[in-house]
Amino acid sequence: MMMQPPAPVPAAGPPSILSKAFDLLRAFNSQERVMTLSELARASRLPKSTVHRLLARLIEQDAVEHHGDGYRLSVGLIQLGATTPAASLRDLAMPYLAGLHRWTGETVHLGVLRRFDVVYLEKLACSNSPVLLSRVGARLPANCTAIGKALLAWEDLDDLARSWPRPMPMLTQSSIRNVDQLIEQLRDIKDRGLAREHDEAQQGLACVAAPVVVDGFALGAVSIGYRSQTALPHQVEAALRVTAGQIARESRAWLANGQPDYRVHPADMRLAAVR
Repeated sequence: MMMQPPAPVPAAGPPSILSKAFDLLRAFNSQERVMTLSELARASRLPKSTVHRLLARLIEQDAVEHHGDGYRLSVGLIQLGATTPAASLRDLAMPYLAGLHRWTGETVHLGVLRRFDVVYLEKLACSNSPVLLSRVGARLPANCTAIGKALLAWEDLDDLARSWPRPMPMLTQSSIRNVDQLIEQLRDIKDRGLAREHDEAQQGLACVAAPVVVDGFALGAVSIGYRSQTALPHQVEAALRVTAGQIARESRAWLANGQPDYRVHPADMRLAAVR
């Protein structure tokens, strides 16, 4: 019996109006919160006429609002963001993150894994914090961060080794570059329960992270960021483990009480992205 040749992969069509709208929304950034029509067209790489039409519709939907001679994202987006599954995890975690921040005096993060990136849900920092990149909502390559490694360690490592994009993303010269080396490091992290980074996401910054694990699944991870020349006391690492355990306990109780399951498996997202 002759094997049938594989069906041809259909060519990608032109961007939809929805994808253009999201390109436009992503053109806003924390440095330029108010942007003109011309600035948005340049940042989104869309024609001015398209940007003008999209802005009109986004204003109607309370996603964007006028501000002086420009535009800015509307608080209407906060309502949408507050209904995401990740927002439930953040709400449960906040009292414990605040306690860890007060006790250590260092920068505390909560993050989740999405595909090959960490998305930061919360950041509690002091005024002289050396941590610059990890604002709330920021995405960083998971392999470059302690919080990302803590989450990756609970993934299917064989699947991860096959699907990881090459070349690996790097943020500094110290970022891990080899997939096999990363996988070996992740196996050790899962055994030890803590992940570390040293100058890998940002020069002069070190970080240690612990996963929030419920039923064998890492919902998120908590990290402490500090200056890389500082030696972190063992008591701080113990407090980090306790904090991650407290959040896991709260999450387990939330799910046991019949609340909506906010778990999203990054491997499912990776598979969906290549279908």
